[in-house]
Amino acid sequence: MAGLGPVWVRASVRRIAVELGLLVAAGLIVGALGPWGSNTYPLVLKHGYWLTTVVGGGVIGIALDETIGRRVAPTWRRVLLVAVLMTPLTALFVLGAIFVLLGHQDGFSGFGGLMGQVFGIALPIMAVRALVWRPARIQTRTVIEPPLPEAEAAFRRRLSARRRAARLIAIEAHDHYLRVHTDAGAELVTLRFADALAELDRAHGYRVHRSWWVAAGAIEAVRWRRGTGEATLAGGLVVPVSRSMAPALREAGWR
Repeated sequence: MAGLGPVWVRASVRRIAVELGLLVAAGLIVGALGPWGSNTYPLVLKHGYWLTTVVGGGVIGIALDETIGRRVAPTWRRVLLVAVLMTPLTALFVLGAIFVLLGHQDGFSGFGGLMGQVFGIALPIMAVRALVWRPARIQTRTVIEPPLPEAEAAFRRRLSARRRAARLIAIEAHDHYLRVHTDAGAELVTLRFADALAELDRAHGYRVHRSWWVAAGAIEAVRWRRGTGEATLAGGLVVPVSRSMAPALREAGWR
């Protein structure tokens, strides 16, 4: 546990450095653009003013985002909320900066217009910050353990010798018989679908439709459409996924 302290400190220092670098870069960009007549200021004063106001306003926005903003999802709703909340506070900070750096006091007569200007800068800065710190998208895959030898034994004894040792892909129910799909071809078996499901209870597979059972290891892709879907299996077989059976596949990682 003793080593966690320095790691945490390094991570915090790195984040602070990135946050500060982002705000300084934004301040330099806005200063170079010179909006709202600021191009008339001397170069050093112009950049000093924009660096001060952008960094100061950014700190206000970050503080709000790390407290109030954490309770809001999704990300872009959070960005918009923080930009709205930080605008009046940042506008007050800007009024102070105008007085200290530029030597004049605008008062509150143009406060509404100032807030519009502040919001126009705050929103894109907070949006860029959200992109920088967005959670990494982790691609996952479900690892399917091979079935126990006895899990499919009873059902496999119903197949012909040619397909008894083949890879089981899916079972399709018809009126009073089943079409069993394997990597050695398909064959018909006289058996009720409910009895087949009972025999395969311990096998790795899913009932995906009222008339389909698929082996978990045979699923190659699932395409979702308004709650239902289609599963593509080994060999190119495509089977329907009903709305009621979809949760089992989603829980297994097929999203």
